[in-house]
Amino acid sequence: MTGVGGGTPAGGGGTGAGGRARLLDLSPEELAGLAESLGERPYRGRQLAAWLFRKGAAAFSEMTDVSLRCREALAARAEIGPALAEMARDGSPDGAVKTLWRLPDGLRTESVLIPDGERRTLCVSSQAGCAVGCLFCRTGAMGLRRNLTQGEILGQVLPCRRATPGGTPVTNLVFMGMGEPFHNLANVRRALRILNDPEFMAFPRRQTTLSTIGVVPALRSLTASDLKTSLAVSLNSPFQEERDRLMPGARAHPLAELREALRDLPLRKGRRVTLAYVLLGGVNDTPAHAEALARWAGGLRAKINLIPFNPWPGAPFRRPSEGAAEAFRGVLTGRGLTALTRRSYGREVAAACGQLAGESGSLRGGWGA
Repeated sequence: MTGVGGGTPAGGGGTGAGGRARLLDLSPEELAGLAESLGERPYRGRQLAAWLFRKGAAAFSEMTDVSLRCREALAARAEIGPALAEMARDGSPDGAVKTLWRLPDGLRTESVLIPDGERRTLCVSSQAGCAVGCLFCRTGAMGLRRNLTQGEILGQVLPCRRATPGGTPVTNLVFMGMGEPFHNLANVRRALRILNDPEFMAFPRRQTTLSTIGVVPALRSLTASDLKTSLAVSLNSPFQEERDRLMPGARAHPLAELREALRDLPLRKGRRVTLAYVLLGGVNDTPAHAEALARWAGGLRAKINLIPFNPWPGAPFRRPSEGAAEAFRGVLTGRGLTALTRRSYGREVAAACGQLAGESGSLRGGWGA
């Protein structure tokens, strides 16, 4: 596993067969440098970037306003990849669609498309597996395989811009799939720059959310510009020993230090951090937990998303009763906090929060099924 802002461990690289450059892994500036190395003007870099990131070109032959000489030179030196191969697409009765992707080295990752009224939210993975090891998360049981590259992150998004239920474009992005985004922050930031750029993929930053366990050094490194992107922090217990047990990878970031880092974030006026709290039946859903959470969150510019546990085979937890979940929320709202119980989509095809494991579900159909 890499540290804060780390790159990609061996196996994910930014080069393809024969050491050829993978264009989807390059920034617009790097594309300009590549074009110059081929004897082209630097503007070719922006041209290439537009074909890759706005128009979703899958072949050099599609780049019709790029000279044939340049395209031939590119084909000799580079490939568009990294090509994510769609292995399965599972449609849930509630409209959620999970896509299982095979990465260029054979590893797997997943993304989930969630339709909700006029919104179409795409849940994106930043790693294959995860090193945090949360006991309530099926991805955590996999361990970390490796970080995803910029192109592998973008490759989950590009197909959804061309085909979604009812033809409606994706409106929101959440980095809540496989992995801890702050353990792959360098590649996530590179991808976000392209995802949010109005010239390329044009996803509004306020409609893009990074979810993290609360890696304190990374939180401390965030600037006001970074925080134009929404931030969600997975909390799951207000008690240190219990949180350490439930989230082994979060032990390095004690609750007191996490709260201080959240308090110090340079948030713009009107912005709040989301505190995500998975409710585990009979474990962390008691009134005592709710009271302690209210005290911990008090004074922070935050709202709380309560997520009833989504079961998976072999999970050591159960879903809380509706009464327990509502009582928990009532304690929080009674203390003046904003607390919502989040609806879980895709449970029937193992696509809900905490259920991703790099495998196919029921194969009930595709988008619009």
